[in-house]
Formats: sequence, C-alpha cells, structure tokens
Amino acid sequence: MPGKGAGEAADRAADHTAETATADFHALAGLAWYAQRKPVFTGGNRVRLLQGGRDLFPALAERIDAAQDSVWLALYIVSPLGQSGGVLQALMRAARRGVQVHLVVDGLGSREAPEALWKDMAAAGVQLAVYRPVKGLSALFDAGQWRRMHLKLCVVDGAHAFIGGINLIDDHYDLQHGWSEQPRLDYALQAQGPVVTPMLHTVKAIWARAQFGRDWRDDLSQWAQDPNRLKRLQERVRQARLRLSPQEQSDIAQAVNLSLPMRSAFVMRDNLRQRRTIEQASLQAILQARQRIDIVTPYFYPHRAIRLALRSAASRGVEVRLLLQGKLDYRIAGLAAQVLYHELQWHGVRIFEYQPAFLHAKVLCVDDEWATVGSSNLDPLSLVLNLEGNLIVKDRGFVRTLSASLNEDFALSREVPRPPDGHRPRWWARVRRGFVAWVAKTYLRLAGVTGRY
Repeated sequence: MPGKGAGEAADRAADHTAETATADFHALAGLAWYAQRKPVFTGGNRVRLLQGGRDLFPALAERIDAAQDSVWLALYIVSPLGQSGGVLQALMRAARRGVQVHLVVDGLGSREAPEALWKDMAAAGVQLAVYRPVKGLSALFDAGQWRRMHLKLCVVDGAHAFIGGINLIDDHYDLQHGWSEQPRLDYALQAQGPVVTPMLHTVKAIWARAQFGRDWRDDLSQWAQDPNRLKRLQERVRQARLRLSPQEQSDIAQAVNLSLPMRSAFVMRDNLRQRRTIEQASLQAILQARQRIDIVTPYFYPHRAIRLALRSAASRGVEVRLLLQGKLDYRIAGLAAQVLYHELQWHGVRIFEYQPAFLHAKVLCVDDEWATVGSSNLDPLSLVLNLEGNLIVKDRGFVRTLSASLNEDFALSREVPRPPDGHRPRWWARVRRGFVAWVAKTYLRLAGVTGRY
C-alpha cells in the first residue's frame, strides 16, 4: 500500500535523524565544541538577524549594560569613532560595576586604535589581550604573522551571543577610505540557546591563545620540551576549557534533538582541528541545493571545488546569484573576483555588484532551509589562513527573513552582463587570471601554506 510504504519511509527517516543526533553527541565525547571538526547542530535556539552597526551596536550595548557576570569578545577591528564608541563605553561601564570583561583583539586589524583607548579600558577594568601583535617590518618574515584572528564574536553571561561580519567600527567609516555618506552593507546575528556554548568556548580559547602568545599548533612541540613552560601551557589549556563541564554535557545531550526548532551550529576555521570546517559545510550545502543559492561576500576567490559546485548547480537549473563589491576597498581583491566572472557566467551563474556603498557582508543562503552568516569570506585568507567563525541556521522562518533582506540588496546592485555565447576571454584576461593565481599562491607560501588551494 502506498500509505504504508510512505509511513515506513518516514519512520526510517526519523530513525536515521535520531541516530545522527545521537552519533553527533557521542562524537563530542566530552570535548569542547572548539575541538570539533564538523558542524554539530542543536535545536531550541533563537536567532535574530541584524543588519549593520545600526542594528548591532545598540543591541550589543543594551545586552552588555544588562550583563551580570561576564562579557567575552573577540574582534578583528576596534575603533572608538562614531557609533561603535557606544559599545566600548558599555564595556567600561560593565567592568566598573564588577562584570568580568575580556576583550581579545587582532594585532593587525586593531593596530590603528589609539593607545589612549586601551589605557582607558584597562583603567576601567577591561582585561585586554592582543592576538599576534605586529612589531615592525620583521613581522613580514614571520609566517605566523600572516594568520590573523578575523572573528567578530561576543558572548554575554554565557547566554547571549553576537556573531557575524561586523567589526566594532562605524558603518560610515573605513580605515582606508575614511568617512562615507552611505553605510557599509554588513550582517550579524544575535543568538540564544545551546548554540551559544561553542561560541563561549571559542572566544575563551582565543583569549588563552593570545595570552599564550602564539598559535598552539606552531609552538606545541617547542613548549613541551621546556618543563617550566609546560606548566604554563597546561594552565592555558585549562583556561581555554577544552572539555565540557558535566552540566554542559547534560544540556547538550538534550539539545542535540533535531526535532526542536531553530537548529543551529557554530563553525569555525582554525589551524588545529577545524581547518576546513566552514569550507566543507558551505560546499555540502551548495551541492545539495535544489532551487536557489545566494552568496554575498566582498572577497571572492574560492577553492576550485566550490567553483565547480556553483557551476554544476547553475547547470542543473538552480538559480545561483553572487553579490560582490561594486565599490572596491582593495583593488587586488576586486581583480581576483573579476577574473572568475567569465568562467562562472558561462555556466549560468548570475553576478551582481553592490552599488550604494562598500560591501562587507559574508552570507550564504541555500533554498529556504539553510543559511550561514559570519566572518568568513570565500577567499584564501579566510579559507586557509585566518581564524574565522560562522553560525549556520536551519530554519525556514529565519532563512526567509534573510532572503527577503538579500533581495533588497540585490535590487540595489548592478548585474554584470553575461558575455555573448561563443565569446572566449581575450589574451589579456587570461594574463590577469594567471597573475592573480600567482599572487594567491605566493601569498599562501609566504604564510607557510604549502598544500594545494
């Protein structure tokens, strides 16, 4: 009977889902989420979309002002100018009333912040750590200095998290180009629920790494040979909380229930166990797309596997749209994306360039079921070198809200005309592509990456 067969199929699917959820939990084996190599989804989350600093900064300041116990932040760029200054003031207010405030900033991204800001924050009680400080031109010859902490992550009281592509810098201000009339296009998420736990573990681990001084993977063997430093290493590992507490294990065992709404997973890219987690999660979503793929990113030069997946999706009838920069902040990054236009358009991928202002958002939206927002671009720096963090959300209501916002962004953009059928790139276009490929490979080799990209 058709009804009976359908019922049995549904039962098998439900059993498989339950087995997957159980396997995901047992895979944790008590390890912190920071140590996981693949996305682990939990249900029962609440995720809210925030567009630009105009949405993020007031929400962030309000939550920090309500903090009772702790605030942990990991940020690439920090600037006290304009609207972002309100968040910094909220951090200092929280520290003065006894909240434990930990802030880790990237040594390169935040190098232009005034020294007076750090002194004021320290005087207020904010505990500051700098990830890989940049010290003179000699840093250029240190491969580790090419690997930056690119996160935009905040966790308040272990229960409220903010994540996305938005640095702590005013929407109208750019470090390279100064002030602009139109705000930068960017997105962030505010989250509550079990998915906050991995974000908290991550920012604590990054804090410990910054205190430790360098990347664990680079220096572990060197430190292990020194008995005095080994004690310090053990203390940093303890601070990073590389294992779940018994209460966290109990909470997560209940949360790894895929039938609960707002299924979400925090994913990151680092140089330990999660070197390709974000890339692989994105690739899998693209390969499974049935109707639509929207990608918004300022820097687009992905691995060949992602390009092939996008081409394949467009060829099988999936609507694939890329929204890239129309106003370039770095010309070499714009050129890197442009040399891929012909290849992708030839297979049916539609390419748009955002016109009103700079574009900084990092979003991937697939069908009406899967989306990710975070700090990771689709380029070698994000996919191979930097520490990055994204939140994946599987929820139809959320994805539809995000899609509606993206449609407004596409409407403000210019579609790049597709070359005529039969048109082949001219010799100078091939030279440009070869030049970009050479620059990318040289940059990665200088950064200590010897594998294929």
